[in-house]
Amino acid sequence: MRFLLIWYFIIINVFGMQIMKNDKKRAIHHQRRISEKNLWMVALIGGAPGTFIGMKMYRHKTKHFQFKYGFPILAIIDLLIYFYLFTLVS
Repeated sequence: MRFLLIWYFIIINVFGMQIMKNDKKRAIHHQRRISEKNLWMVALIGGAPGTFIGMKMYRHKTKHFQFKYGFPILAIIDLLIYFYLFTLVS
């Protein structure tokens, strides 16, 4: 079970970084964007650390209040949940 939890954490957070990169690229090229709802959905299902890192790495959505403060708070909550689940699961 720990193995699956670790892989889920890695995959969802890499996906979170990638989705921020793709949205930034689409914004630069004036293409159809990834909806904020989808960005939040990835963050809410455990990808907040990755989306936050992607936000900082690609300097994307950094001026939006809900992302600037929401992603870091949700990332902390996600990390606490992961830590709790990791210690709970033997």
